[in-house]
Amino acid sequence: MFDGIITLPIENPVLIFFIVLSIILLAPILLNKFRIPHIIGLIIAGIIIGPHGLNLLARDSSFEIFGQVGILYLMFLAGIEMDIFSLIRNRKPGTIFGLLTFGVPMILGTIASHYILNLDWLISMLLSSMFASHTLISYPIVSRYGINRYAPVTVAVAGSIFAILGSLIVFAIVTGSLSGNTSTAYWVRFVIMVIAYALFVIFVYPHLIRWFFKTYSDNVMQFIFVLALVFFSSFIAESIGLLSIIGAFFAGIILNRYIPSVSPLMNRLEFVGNALFIPYFLIGVGMMIDLGVIIEHPEMLLVAVIMCIIAISTKWIAAWLIQLIFHYTPTDRRLIVGITTAKAAVSLAAVIVGRQLGVFDDSILNGTIIMILVTCTVSSILTERAASNIVIQLQDQELPEVSEVTTNEERILIPVANPATVERLVNMALLMKNPKKNTPIYALYVNDDSKASNQYASKRILEQATKAASAADAQLIPISRYDLNIASGILNTVKENNISEVVLGLHHKANIVDSFFGSKIENMLRGTHKMIWITKCSTPPDTTSRMIVSVPPMAEYETGFALWIDRMANISQQIGCRICFYAYESTIPHIRALLNRRPQKVRQEYNTVESWDDMLSLSNIVNDDDLFVVVSARRASVSFNTDYEKLPAFLSQYFADNNLIVLYPEQFGTANPATTTFHDPLAQSAESSSHGLLGMRDGMETVRRWKRKIVEKLKS
Repeated sequence: MFDGIITLPIENPVLIFFIVLSIILLAPILLNKFRIPHIIGLIIAGIIIGPHGLNLLARDSSFEIFGQVGILYLMFLAGIEMDIFSLIRNRKPGTIFGLLTFGVPMILGTIASHYILNLDWLISMLLSSMFASHTLISYPIVSRYGINRYAPVTVAVAGSIFAILGSLIVFAIVTGSLSGNTSTAYWVRFVIMVIAYALFVIFVYPHLIRWFFKTYSDNVMQFIFVLALVFFSSFIAESIGLLSIIGAFFAGIILNRYIPSVSPLMNRLEFVGNALFIPYFLIGVGMMIDLGVIIEHPEMLLVAVIMCIIAISTKWIAAWLIQLIFHYTPTDRRLIVGITTAKAAVSLAAVIVGRQLGVFDDSILNGTIIMILVTCTVSSILTERAASNIVIQLQDQELPEVSEVTTNEERILIPVANPATVERLVNMALLMKNPKKNTPIYALYVNDDSKASNQYASKRILEQATKAASAADAQLIPISRYDLNIASGILNTVKENNISEVVLGLHHKANIVDSFFGSKIENMLRGTHKMIWITKCSTPPDTTSRMIVSVPPMAEYETGFALWIDRMANISQQIGCRICFYAYESTIPHIRALLNRRPQKVRQEYNTVESWDDMLSLSNIVNDDDLFVVVSARRASVSFNTDYEKLPAFLSQYFADNNLIVLYPEQFGTANPATTTFHDPLAQSAESSSHGLLGMRDGMETVRRWKRKIVEKLKS
């Protein structure tokens, strides 16, 4: 009955998959007690179960396929989690470190290989390409600690680009020379193909993903589409003579800005890779290690030791030099060494090709495998310890001005009623909230009668909101309540749950004047001083190229000024776009000061406006891929301007098809109770008012007196 199942190595695919999954599950649990990194645990498990250990499993085609997918997935995640803006901002140290982390191992490794290992100069250069390259094995550790946008991390990743590309160039030149491909025509053709490939990915991929995300909102389809682009890029890169990992890494960099770090799609990409493909690759690496051969042949052990010393010491020298040049801390240096020490993909490719060409013997082959194990171990341990210390340092060094804004209790409420807008409301709330805080989002459905159909609709929509939040690994608290009307239900929920801000949605086909600025909104603005967001997103926010923010005069004097600036910065960093402020000259320095105090810099651009006519010109500036944000003001606020009476008609005429946010910042003072009587002037609809939401001129003299008093006090 069990014939063919219990024979070793096991060949039954079901049992093989079960054993691999059990290792992925149990190895971290068991090794946590010994404080051994998960990565090393999986490699050790591969050694034990592999053909050179217990011979439980053979390194068959399944490990070849899953292992290849795993290393591509690893490089793709490294690219997609990179902060491109930080990479550009740190291009000088990144370039210098790239030259160091490639040049030092290349030069010293070639000399050591020639004089110590007695290899030919050309073969020594091929071996040194393994020392110069590295694989971002420990990058998941950095990502887990949330410091993937920390400047030394960005510098290390930028150095990885130079090191991998440089190693591949040397690899291609040496192997081409050894195999006889030395003609000028060969290299000209190779360079042209590389340039054509780069241009294709840079210019075609963004249009493809923008079109697909706008056309198809299904999460599974988006996931499959992204992976298809990644593996196609890897295939093309391999076809023209580059390594497939370069294609995966390059695709990750290009797709970076279209997949926010806090989003259901990003959560799925990370989950699948970390749960299956990357562990499969690491187990496969361990299965290649033959400790018995090294024990039987001590000279092989000596070769392995020499290779490990060269590989680790040269990367340490490069990190030490960049520390001296840019005055990094010793902890930063250890982090850089940890990220750039591990060998895997390029090393395996180089040793396999060298073996096929007959220039590497068994000692180099086994030495390479041992080097991969040792460097991955050192890399994981150094990165883990350095990352934990850096997190503590960053928490201690956080500026009080920043922490004052970001550490207030964050309670975002999203009233839901339309199934078509639920998912994008949840995503918008996730984009604006502090990514370092695990605070929940509140979803509210207000019933104004007790019909069974309404109860069913409430349950269905709240379940939809919970599902959307869960897909992004975020917590959502559903609230269903009965009230006289929707406005009073929202206001009562705000008070009962101490809500900090409310995010309202508008169906993208609704009329702005009639629905956006109706009596419900007016009653809410009157009934609470908390910040209110009114959003209309006809396309996914992650396809946004710019955020264009219109700021009213004297906005800096509002109580919620720092809070909405912080929220804008969060959205910008999550999406990966820049913010273009159109503000009065006196307001711009205050905005810039708040943004520059953030630990992670925000791409920002400023344009001065002087009147409502300048705002009208924005209709010619805002593109289809832009997110237009209008910072408005309540009538009894210092930043209120009579020109905003024209706002509803202006938005309806020029921005009906754009992604739009109208923001009412938090205002100091006690909110008036929401009124639902017909005698209240704020209870009228937009049609009954000659000017819409802001069309009531009564009380303007009071507002002006308030403005003058506040300005005089501030100046004094």
